[in-house]
Parts: sequence; structure tokens; C-alpha cells
Amino acid sequence: MLLNEGLTSLPEDAVFALDIGTRTIIGVVGVQKDEQFIVHAVEIYVHNGRAMMDGQIHDINKVVQGIKKVKEALEKKLGVKLTRAAIAAAGRVLRTCRVMVERKLEEGREIDSQFIGALEMEGIHKAQLQIDSSLSENEKDQFYCVGYSVINYYLNDYVISSLSGHKGNTAAVDMMATFLPQTVVDSLYTVMERSGLEVAYLTLEPIAALNIAIPKELRLLNLALVDIGAGTSDIAITKSGTVVAYAMVPVAGDEVTEAIAQHYLVDFNTAEKIKLSINDSGKPITFTDILDNQVSVSSDEVNTVIHPVVEQLASTIAEKVLEYNGGKAPNAIFLVGGGSQVQGLCEAVSRFVGLPKERVAVRNRSIAKNVIADEGVLNGPDSITPLGILVTAAMAKEQDFFYVTVNGSKVRMYNSRKMTVADALILAGISSEQLIGRSGKTLRFSLNNRETTIRGELGEPAEIYVNNERSRLNENIQPGDEIKVIPAKKGQDGSITASAIQKEYQPVYFTYNDHTETIYPQVIINGVQALPDTSIQEGDRVEVIMEYTLDEISRLYEMDLSAWEFTINGMPCEKNTRVMPGDHVRAMSKALSGNGGKNEPALDENTKELIKDEKSKDESVKEENVQTQEEKINEPDNSSLNDTPVRENAQRPGNDTDIKALLTDIHQKLAERDGITVTINGKAVNMPPKSNGYMFVDVFNYIDFDLSSPKGSIVLMLNGKSGNFTDKIKTGDIIEIFWKE
Repeated sequence: MLLNEGLTSLPEDAVFALDIGTRTIIGVVGVQKDEQFIVHAVEIYVHNGRAMMDGQIHDINKVVQGIKKVKEALEKKLGVKLTRAAIAAAGRVLRTCRVMVERKLEEGREIDSQFIGALEMEGIHKAQLQIDSSLSENEKDQFYCVGYSVINYYLNDYVISSLSGHKGNTAAVDMMATFLPQTVVDSLYTVMERSGLEVAYLTLEPIAALNIAIPKELRLLNLALVDIGAGTSDIAITKSGTVVAYAMVPVAGDEVTEAIAQHYLVDFNTAEKIKLSINDSGKPITFTDILDNQVSVSSDEVNTVIHPVVEQLASTIAEKVLEYNGGKAPNAIFLVGGGSQVQGLCEAVSRFVGLPKERVAVRNRSIAKNVIADEGVLNGPDSITPLGILVTAAMAKEQDFFYVTVNGSKVRMYNSRKMTVADALILAGISSEQLIGRSGKTLRFSLNNRETTIRGELGEPAEIYVNNERSRLNENIQPGDEIKVIPAKKGQDGSITASAIQKEYQPVYFTYNDHTETIYPQVIINGVQALPDTSIQEGDRVEVIMEYTLDEISRLYEMDLSAWEFTINGMPCEKNTRVMPGDHVRAMSKALSGNGGKNEPALDENTKELIKDEKSKDESVKEENVQTQEEKINEPDNSSLNDTPVRENAQRPGNDTDIKALLTDIHQKLAERDGITVTINGKAVNMPPKSNGYMFVDVFNYIDFDLSSPKGSIVLMLNGKSGNFTDKIKTGDIIEIFWKE
């Protein structure tokens, strides 16, 4: 019990709650016992003059004096020293903003809870920025999001009840978010400090009233609570088990009082007494006006006087309820607060909202079955908020703010509702962009007059951990939790080079000088022939020229058509013959095919050196014979070292056996020094230097061909002929390997 003689401080399990209102300051001291809340003392102080207007402190000293008087009176009643108090911020200090946030969706990707959470988080951040931008530079503030409400989701600009699992082009959310400014918190703390009290717990008046008027089990319903005080009317809306929106209208009971004062020419306090005297008993209401006239009026007459103001108050409340409830009426509306007792207000609110009159009701203390107090104190609807502050503080164990860490930094959370990971990330300054794994941009261009797209790589979403366990944005958090966020990674943008486009097409195979070249199609970008490493850009016009004429191929290699004989796929051809992708073109020097070798192509310098070395080692090959052969080779050649310009099946009169043996040794030397390049199943394969040359069987080390799972008989083809595993291979060879059933 609190009334023990000699107590010098309030027991830890007791709560001192203060409701600082426009007309009154109400102090309540109570304690929670199991599921009940026992009120031990109540003190009500009526402001001396207009210390507060519309819920706003105008005279700090007068408000401080009022708090001190309430505190001292309670201390005297209880015989204890009160040092800490639970208080509530009025709904008028809350700032609410409505925003629309839209995002483009990645093609073919389903919307998941992470995306929806990030979308709503972006909406909260956008609302906060809008509020912040409306303030002057010296008014900039930190804001705590105390609640938000999704009015509608949109998919491809159409309203949809849930985004989860859908695919589309765009997704959007229309929502309202409500914030408590840090400066308001600081001001309340300052007033309490001047009153000699420490703030034990800070809640919101709408939340406090909800905890009495609408139990948690009823918040699954879409309900509206309107706390009509003297200066403001605070609104809270519940749905799906939580508070989804807060609102405030700057009209309340004082407007009714002022209408009475103006009509009957009385001061504000007299008008307030007249308002409170309205009843259905039929007894006249008597008072003295400012001219010292004794006036007696009926309650009906006063109701007639205040009727326009009541209608205006009801209309304003109804408009706000509809706006913050997504344009539709809630299931029911509960009115609390001293101003709710005005006759005719319930009926007017139901009419303007569009609800049956039995769906709008005034709540008084009788609905708080778990609160035990003196029946003669705080019985009416004006008791809901002060008792609510007591109950809310007791349930929260006096913890209005708590701390968590986000990526190692402390974040102060306002404990106004079930706080989530998203709330902490907003206060930590983490944006939705850091949470959604965006895919790279899609590259779009025209390829041979057809629209072509190269999709960007998929992005990686952010990883969220709470106390080292994987978590999500909508997970609830507790004091002291450690949150770690690994930011999302954007995927690489779609890209492609001219070379990659070329290799999408089958090349032309051109064999000359015992060497095979792979000729890919030409890539023309915006009318200009592109180098292989040229990157395609957004909107480029790309053309691929897949056909060549024999004349074009000869010019490409600076070959004199008159000095060569050409075949395409083994068939003779002319210079204007079209060469198609996949064709095999073979060129043979006319000099090597029987004209004395006068037009034989020249060997490159590296090959000449190797021949020279071989001549000095092989006494059977006479130096003058080799020189004679070199003099006959005079056709220019631009091939590389590996492109040895010796023609396959070259026929030379008199010493062809010696030359073939010599060239075999040359190929061996080249393989030892530089490796070889062969074409295997249509693809060029580079094989590194090897001291003893390469055999056919070696190619299996450089290609993906599973010999362990036979699918028939293996077929080996070397330069169009049947091959064996032990056949020697060299640069330019064309190899085919496949299974034959």
C-alpha cells in the first residue's frame, strides 16, 4: 500500500501519471496488481487563466505552478515524496504527412516482403523529408515515426489489396505517416524538470486513451477513437491489431465555450460552467453576465445557441476520420474527453461519417473493468486519458525510450508501439536503396533491324541480422538488440561487345598455307565497322554482315586471285561466289600445283630462321636447294608466327619429300616454342608449348568431351579425314570429334 507512515519515496511498482491539459492538470497515483490497476490518489487542478490554448503551453510558469500544486497535494495525501512522473504528448504536437511512393519492377521478378517493407520504409522517409522541408532552417528536427497507415497499394496504376507474389511494371503505395518531433519531447522534459520531477515515461495521449477505451483484442477491428479535449481533438485509428494512423483537429470543447460566452456576454470561466450545467433535468441554468444582469436560461436554449458550433465540430472530426481511414468509415467511433459530453455531438458525428448512430458512442470509465478507483473520482469521459497514461506506463514498465545498435552505432527508439527493424534503420539513416538488390540496367539496341535486349545481372538484396540471426524489415525488436545490415549489391548492367555478337554466328573457315583462319561476320555499329572490343551502347543500330564474296576474302588477306586456286566446301568457285557462314574455303597456290613454284608465298622471318637451322643440321639437304626454294617463294603474307604460310598438300617436283620432312621439323619447333592453335568442332582452341609436339589424343585435355560415358562409337576426323589418337597435329588443323550410334 502507498499510505504507509514514514515512506520517503514512491515504491518502484507505483506510477505517478500526469495529464497536462488545456483546462486542467490531472495527477493520478496507482499501482498494478496482476491484471488490475488500483488508483490510490487523484488530484485535479484547473488552470488559473488561459495558461494553455489549443493544447499548447502559452505560459510555462503557470503550467509549472499547476504541476507543482498537483504534486504537492498528492504527496500530502499519500505521505510520500514524488520524484518521477509519466506524462503524455498531446496529439496536437504530432505531424502527419500523406505520400505516394512508386517503384519500377524488374521484369519477371515476384514482389516479396522485403520489397514491400522497403517500399513502405521509403514512404516513411519521404514523409519525414516533406515535413522537414516545410520547416525553416532553425526548426529542423529529428522525428520519431509513431505510426503509419497504408491507404492503398497499386500495381501497374491499379488499386490492389496486396502486392505480395505479384509481377508487373510498377508498384506503389499511398500511405500516411505520423511523427513526434524531438523538440516536443525536449520541451516536455524541460517543463517537468522545472517542476522538480523526472520523466519516468513518455507516451502519446491518443495511445493512452486507446489503452483504456479500446482493448488490444478489439484492435483487429477498424475503429476510431476521438479524444475531444478543451483545445484539440485527437484521433487514433486501429486496424489489424495496431494503431495505423493519428490525426488532430484544432477544434474542441473551447469552441463551444466561446460560443456561449459571446452569445450571453459572460467571461470564459462562466461560459464553461454554463456548458457543464447543460442537462436533461429541465432545471434552468442561472448566471450573471458582464453587465451584472442575472440571467436564467433552459438547457434547450443553450443547446440551440451551441448547435452550429457542435455541427462544425462534428463535421471537422468526421472529415479527418474519413481522410485518415482511407476515405471510408470505420466500423465504429468512440468519443472520449471532456468535450465529448456536449449534447448532440454523437448524433452529428455519425451523420457526417455515414454510420448508424449506435456505431458512435461516448466512452467513460465504466469500460475500464480492470481499473479500480474511488467511484466519485474520474468517472466521466474526461477520465480516460489520465487513467490511460497510468495504465500505459505501468504496462510498459516505464520504458519510453530504448536503445539498439545499427552497424555499431547507437539508435534511440521511441517505444510508442511495436518497433521493427525498419524503424531502427530509418533512424539510423539507412535508405531503401541500400536494402533492395537492384538488377543491372537492361541494354536495348537494334540488331539487324530487330529490337534486342541484354538483361543486367540480378542484384543481391541486403542481408539483415538481429543479434547475429537472419532477420527481416518487419521483425519486432527489443531494447539492446544489435542490428547489422549488409547493403544490397546492384547487378552488373547488361553489356555486349562486337566480338561477342560475332561469335553468335558460325564463321567461315579459310585454309591456306597449311593454316586455317576463322573469319567471323563483320559488325557494323551505326554505319561504322566496329573493332572486336567495341562495346554496344544503348540505342545503337547494329548490323551483322554474314556473307562474303571470294574476292572480299582475298582482299582481306592481300592475296592475288590470279595466283591462287580456291574451292568452297571442295567445289571450284569464282571470285564473285558468295561464301556463307559455316563454309570451308581452301586456297592453293598455283605455283605449288604445277607451275614451277614461281608464285609460291614467302615464308615469314621466324620460319626462315627455323629452316636455316634445320639446313645446317641436316647434311642430306643441300643449302643451294633450300635457297632455290626460298627464291621461288615471293608472295606476301601477313599472318602471325603460328600462321605458317606453307600450303597443305603442297606438290613440288624433284624434292617434295625433303621439303615435307623439313616442314614437319619446322612445325615441331614451332609447337615447342609457341604452342599451336587448332579448330575443334568449329571452335578455335589454343594449346600451350609442348616439347615433343602434340598428338590427336592431347586435345581432350583442352575440350569438354566426356570419354568416361560412351554414347556409341567415337569418331575422330582430322582435316576432313578419319584420324587416330596417335596422329600428329599442328597449327591450323581442323578436328572433329563426335559419337556415332
